[in-house]
Amino acid sequence: MSAYADNPLKKLFSKALSAVFPRRCPFCRALVSEKELICGECTKKLPKTDYTRYAIGGFQCCAPLPYKDEYARAVKSFKFGKKRDYAHALAHLTAEATGKKLKFNDFDCVTCVPMHKRSLRNRGFNQAEALAREFAKLTDLPYVELLEKYKANKPQHKLKRSERFKNVKGVFRVIDPAAVKDKRIILIDDIITTGSTLGECSRQLKKSGAKAVCCSAVCASML
Repeated sequence: MSAYADNPLKKLFSKALSAVFPRRCPFCRALVSEKELICGECTKKLPKTDYTRYAIGGFQCCAPLPYKDEYARAVKSFKFGKKRDYAHALAHLTAEATGKKLKFNDFDCVTCVPMHKRSLRNRGFNQAEALAREFAKLTDLPYVELLEKYKANKPQHKLKRSERFKNVKGVFRVIDPAAVKDKRIILIDDIITTGSTLGECSRQLKKSGAKAVCCSAVCASML
């Protein structure tokens, strides 16, 4: 995994922001230096093994963290508490775990699980897109918007496992099949629980001619 090069203006702007809004560890909220992603104590407690799951349809999903305790709290704060500054640290951990399973040079682009426009208005941003854009920068792959959620559905986290697969069926579609055909794609989301959402998005990409789809998420649910 190769880091992207920041230009001097970006570095200066980043330092100015850090002075006004100090960087904090996403897991314990302790102050961290500009060069740190998470604090030293939380670094020591990171899981030694990654969590590899499979979305429905057999699509591999790499995740560095279990969805519990401080890791679940961090993702919820990022997602619902608008802690957008967590995106870089969480994407870095996700890219690091994914890089142990995949060769990024084998892929053409990064995309994300989309949100319905109504949900996007209510939340203000798509956390999966924020992660995917950071992931793309870290891996030197282009970020491309390939999917749209054109039908609203019930929030997955409010449904039973048995209801989740039906809830996402037919709510996603590929924006431009020509942009997908013969491409090898990494699909990003924040959490994999049953694998229904990632599986349905992957299925749509494959149906439009994607050569391969692999998934990555920050956390894997222990359910």
